[in-house]
Amino acid sequence: MFTGIIEEVGQVMAFTRSESAWSLQVRAKVVPADVKLGDSVAVNGCCLTVVRHPPDQLWFDVLEETRRLTSFNELVAGSAVNLERSLQPAGRMGGHFVSGHIDALGRVEVFEARGNDHYLKVRAPDGLGRYLVSKGSIAIDGISLTVAEVDGDAVAVWLIPHTLVATNLGEKKIGSGVNLEFDLLAKYVEKLVAARLA
Repeated sequence: MFTGIIEEVGQVMAFTRSESAWSLQVRAKVVPADVKLGDSVAVNGCCLTVVRHPPDQLWFDVLEETRRLTSFNELVAGSAVNLERSLQPAGRMGGHFVSGHIDALGRVEVFEARGNDHYLKVRAPDGLGRYLVSKGSIAIDGISLTVAEVDGDAVAVWLIPHTLVATNLGEKKIGSGVNLEFDLLAKYVEKLVAARLA
């Protein structure tokens, strides 16, 4: 479980295919200093297991399905990735509950400065707008954000300057893929209501 508060932006060293899985190697300073083999780390919002952690590095095995269904299929050496260690029970809850299980790959439709802030609009796949509600929560590339507008299957958020500095969003362009995780509550409520109506 995560909070969507990014601790560090790491840099992809390599993302290569091996016989058993894809191998993702990330250079970072803060997160590797406090991880153990088998720990969970959210990488662009996707919960991955640490399989090696040499100094200032994190190594992960990535399933083909994960690479195909997320923005990982756009990662290359030098790509910036958002990193967050899993939530500790005694830690502060600054964002919202984020599971690290990506629901969909979204595409950036609008990304522009408006005054001192930035406006980001992302299109989700058809039919997933049902999980979006104004002033609700969404995780975009693992970042806990407040929904500002809902337009069918598109969601818009406002970004403060700090978010652009502390995450990888500053590198996104029109058409860039981003990992979307909708609020867990919406998904549970949908299932419970469907079961009751069946």
